[in-house]
Amino acid sequence: MPQERTYDLVLFGATGFTGGLTAEYLAQHAPPGLRWALAGRNPDKLAAVRRQLAAIDSTLAELPLLTADVTDPASLRAVVERARVVASTVGPYIRHGEPLVAACSAAGTDYLDITGEPEFVDLMYVRHHETAVRTGARLVHTCGFDSIPYDLGVWFTVKQLPADAPITVDGFVRAGGRISGGTFHSALTAFSRSGETSRAAAARRSVEPRPEGRRVRAVSGRFARSPELRMWTVPLPTIDPQVVRRSAAARPEYGPDFRYRHFAAVRRLPTLLAGAAGIAAVAGLVKLPPTRRWLFGRLRPGQGPSPDQRARSWFRLRFVAESGGQQVRTEVAGGDPGYDETAKMLAESALCLALDDLPPTTGQVTPVTAMGDALLDRLQRAGITFRVL
Repeated sequence: MPQERTYDLVLFGATGFTGGLTAEYLAQHAPPGLRWALAGRNPDKLAAVRRQLAAIDSTLAELPLLTADVTDPASLRAVVERARVVASTVGPYIRHGEPLVAACSAAGTDYLDITGEPEFVDLMYVRHHETAVRTGARLVHTCGFDSIPYDLGVWFTVKQLPADAPITVDGFVRAGGRISGGTFHSALTAFSRSGETSRAAAARRSVEPRPEGRRVRAVSGRFARSPELRMWTVPLPTIDPQVVRRSAAARPEYGPDFRYRHFAAVRRLPTLLAGAAGIAAVAGLVKLPPTRRWLFGRLRPGQGPSPDQRARSWFRLRFVAESGGQQVRTEVAGGDPGYDETAKMLAESALCLALDDLPPTTGQVTPVTAMGDALLDRLQRAGITFRVL
């Protein structure tokens, strides 16, 4: 990728809820001299965000604002060709994300987002991975709560174990927080497109190479009572196990035979059953046009929890791993998972790609594959806990 670009980092989507939090994080934590800009389709809204940032740091009163629209490929090209790294919070990504991925792939510009949409990630691999390999771009999806705590958490965990024997890891997720309008719409979109998601996964499997001489799996566990955790555990059908599996396929440190399982952990059985019933009901209702319209109207994009609500939110992940008769337990923990910590993760990932000395990678890669220990160090310094229990 050419080093002489006008901007180290361009943030798309700062006028949205999570995008605004990401911009605020950069205003507070970006190193002196970082050349960054905001991009979006509405100059007036961008200017309003800039005024908020200038209240944090007066030097940002002149922060560059770049006008670009995902429906105008020329405007996207004009922005990404001037940037080393582009970070996007503009979802649902299956509706709005591909033009920016395509532009970054063609221009050799690194791209990050916070999607948790498997269909989008798989389609972007099929359509743009090879172009990104040729141009030197790194396409790094899932740089928020989906899926950095799991991807980096498993990486941190396997580093505690010998890599010359089979490794098994079970991940258990507990969290408390509120949902934003953008995340709500992304989830509804994913529920309504289960068939498309399956077809995209099959298309990717048909072209994605498998690791040679090693076995890597992400398998579904079973609903059970965990005596060790003293909680009920249920398999989570999210994108996170897929991301962990792809990191394991790319890195020999995960051993000759790696297996990962992914669970939600809940103390009370009625809470778990009520949550599962609610998700099942939404997944069914969103497939019907009248109820789908009603659901999409419940919470608008740009809406999200208040600072006080976010301050009371938290997440805690527990990993139990074994290799060669040795067992290790680790924990990853932080604050508000969906918004404050997601903004932190995306911003630190963007700064990592823009500024840190990283191993050479190209094409669509996972956070661990692209950034590994450099991102782990950044997140620890930023207050996210990674520890051996």
